[in-house]
Amino acid sequence: MGRRPARCYRYCKNKPYPKSRFCRGVPDSKIMIYDIGKKNAAIEELPLCVHLVSDELEQLSSEALEACRIVVNKYLAKYTNKDAFHLRMRAHPFHVLRINKMLSCAGADRLQTGMRGAYGKPTGVVARVNIGQVVCSVRAKDAYKKQVIEALR
Repeated sequence: MGRRPARCYRYCKNKPYPKSRFCRGVPDSKIMIYDIGKKNAAIEELPLCVHLVSDELEQLSSEALEACRIVVNKYLAKYTNKDAFHLRMRAHPFHVLRINKMLSCAGADRLQTGMRGAYGKPTGVVARVNIGQVVCSVRAKDAYKKQVIEALR
């Protein structure tokens, strides 16, 4: 069974539901690396700092954050050199998503219970992002300002 589209989990409806001793069997987050590039560079070395900011109160899946990280890293590695930037993902996925699986095959009506016991099973994790919260930051050399803005666009 495939993933549901992101529009199903976009809005922050319920309370935060983190992984705990009560909530077990949560699949791992897809994003594992949060820092890329020249991590230990001084402020003088990489003076430019560009942020990707969220305009909405929403949930960003770990898959979307990983895709963002990969795309920005590939673009910057291609159009700058590897030591000319530092990318940091600032949103961390902790909120667990649940799904109440339904069968859609022949004879499913005898097996299904509908909305009885509809508390779902964990399917993935998302980051809950506020309005104005920074999703990711890129530090770079001043010469690469256009490339950094295009990478985050």
